[in-house]
Amino acid sequence: MSDIERRTRLAWDAYGSHHLRRGTPLPDVDRIAWGPAANGPGDDILGDLRGLRVLDLGCGPARHAAHLARTYGAQVDGVDASPSQIERARTRYPDVPGLRLVHADAVEHLGTAAPYDVIYSLSTFHFLDPHRLLPALTTALKPGGRLCFTVLHTNSHGDGPTSTVTPRPEILRLPDGDDLTVHMWVLTPELWEDLLERHGLRVQSVSVLDAPEQHNHASYRLLQVHRPARITARPRTPNPPVPRAAVGVGAVLLGPRGLLLGRHRLGTRELPGGTVEPGESPQEAVVRELAEETGLHAEPADVRLLGMLLDQVGDVVRITIGALVTRWRGEPADQPDESVGDWRWWPLDALPPDLFECSAQILTTWRPDLPIDHPPARFTPVAEPHAPAAG
Repeated sequence: MSDIERRTRLAWDAYGSHHLRRGTPLPDVDRIAWGPAANGPGDDILGDLRGLRVLDLGCGPARHAAHLARTYGAQVDGVDASPSQIERARTRYPDVPGLRLVHADAVEHLGTAAPYDVIYSLSTFHFLDPHRLLPALTTALKPGGRLCFTVLHTNSHGDGPTSTVTPRPEILRLPDGDDLTVHMWVLTPELWEDLLERHGLRVQSVSVLDAPEQHNHASYRLLQVHRPARITARPRTPNPPVPRAAVGVGAVLLGPRGLLLGRHRLGTRELPGGTVEPGESPQEAVVRELAEETGLHAEPADVRLLGMLLDQVGDVVRITIGALVTRWRGEPADQPDESVGDWRWWPLDALPPDLFECSAQILTTWRPDLPIDHPPARFTPVAEPHAPAAG
């Protein structure tokens, strides 16, 4: 947790303590109020919740979490980093069946909890650094699961969102008390969508939720997101290869943080790899391409060939050799003049969409259980050298 997030958590704890001292009543709700005037679509966008595991991220006094547990029989976890907010929730809802209230940092909870069918957040998503939140969120959402959340778009003074992932101060007003300063990531919907896509989540819709008061410029955005149950591959170009470029290699690197993938300038996610140069072995090509694209260093002896993939694009037969790199040195980084960058480690259960076709084929050859869809290719495995003859 960053210092900015920690200071914001302390501000929210002061907010909760203020209401505990005042004995602020907590009336029950009969539907989810997504917007500043309860003008959102209600519970329906969460789908059928009966018997599902649901997470209220930043639940505050947990009124909505208690409503979902009571109304739909869902197993709802309400998580909040503020001890005073959790105290308010536990005092108000001590024994609601199916409701569990957890005092924890959201990211730490996501990293240890069993995956959820549905995750939602009411105007708390923007208090967490997206670079810290989204990787944990993706792995905590089941394949096919749903995510719905609201974020600030324009504050009451008319200050709009930014196109960079940077927090800014906002004022949290206390009734009959002092103002508190919190920090929020107020981002454009396009940036939110890009960040979510990078982490394997698909945005289905973005709704505008404006404040009803004439002179109040506050506006929120409601994002409805899902995690695809399967990953689809993007096809490669139908253009024929240049001479000597019909044979390529793709390298699988699986480390403690996941699988290494980069983003091509055309938008696809890819394994490190490229064309086999004249005079190279496939292992040497993997080592060279790995260094050129990522800055990682390996030895040919640490490259294990998986086999050869044959597929067809138009009238051209393409050959790709898949390889597993078992040992390397360094940290992946973008390299000058390369078409693939933004190298990141992805958990195998949270791979991004829009994999390049060849990378998708190699990955399912390596791990047939991965939920990746792609055009068929003929795979010929590499035989172990000096394997004993059958007989």
